[in-house]
Amino acid sequence: MTEHADPLAPLRQQIDELDSQLVELLVKRLAITRQVGEIKSQVGLPIYVPSREAELLAKRRAEAEALGLSPALVEDLLRRIMRESYQTQHQRYRCCNPELGKVVVIGGKGALGSVFVDMFQLSGYEVAILEQDDWQNADAIFNGAGLVLVSVPMKLTEEVISKLSGLPEHCLLADITSTKSGPLHAMLDVHTGPVLGLHPMFGPDVPSLVKQVIVVCHGRYAERYEWLLEQMRSWGAILNESTAGEHDDAMAFIQVMRHFCTYVYGSHLAGENPDLEKLIQFSSPIYRLELAMVGRLFAQSPNLYADIIFSNKQSLPLLKRFRDHLDQALKMLETGDKAAFIKDFFHIGQWFGDFAKKSLVESKKLLLKADDDRS
Repeated sequence: MTEHADPLAPLRQQIDELDSQLVELLVKRLAITRQVGEIKSQVGLPIYVPSREAELLAKRRAEAEALGLSPALVEDLLRRIMRESYQTQHQRYRCCNPELGKVVVIGGKGALGSVFVDMFQLSGYEVAILEQDDWQNADAIFNGAGLVLVSVPMKLTEEVISKLSGLPEHCLLADITSTKSGPLHAMLDVHTGPVLGLHPMFGPDVPSLVKQVIVVCHGRYAERYEWLLEQMRSWGAILNESTAGEHDDAMAFIQVMRHFCTYVYGSHLAGENPDLEKLIQFSSPIYRLELAMVGRLFAQSPNLYADIIFSNKQSLPLLKRFRDHLDQALKMLETGDKAAFIKDFFHIGQWFGDFAKKSLVESKKLLLKADDDRS
């Protein structure tokens, strides 16, 4: 069939023209959001304002419904566009404490440390970095510091903190380690000034801090580091407060258990040695996402995950209890006790409650995205 004989050709041409117009509109919209970002940084507004985002989505959904267009489609498009918009505003931020002095990031050349170096620099702070070979010049580097942020491997954190006894009393001492009890107590012991424990719940590959969670564990003199909390909010971060003990207990489930189970699953796959390409080809979207999360783990540093798993005091007893549950489940399978499995399944579903239904809805969105990306 020649091009001129193709009955779809005129319609496809119209679609191409409309798509080009969409691209041009997106360029114009992003240009405006850059200006919005500039004004926000000048007047001290945060990048991410949840109420504004919710209002915008509600209005556009209503408009779509009135025109017979899927509100879900419009919301999906807008959320993706807004994510890009936040990125265009990731150029400069207001400085919440211009009188602070120097920010010193110990380990600032590391993956996560460099993220915070960039954020402080984009906010107009003077930033200095102290690495392993710089300790002979530490006094000069710390001179004039208003914040010292510890961002080193977990196993070195408390050792590094022990070297910080000479900081000025007014200086804020904070860390961004995955465990909080040990580092927080170490900072309180070594420093008489304000102390704050932080745990960024994201990796170094995030495009910005908009909607990223940072756990806040208060240490000492909270009124003297409120500026830093406000600074992180201006970056778009979501702050969740916790005690160090509550944080570490939660991380045993959120990080240790999940990472360890993923490690074991990956180890089992490698030992069984199935055809990985076949597994990927035969997987439905949900299983491809699960397999992708396993593969993602093994594309990263084994030292990081070893530190997370081996450093948490809750790891061993928690994982042993998990093994007991696995043994119980295997016993049901061995004895063919379907009734016990179904009864237990319902019991677990009741424990999850409404979260199970919400997860079903949210996961459908992820699966649609996975379908879109499949070539």
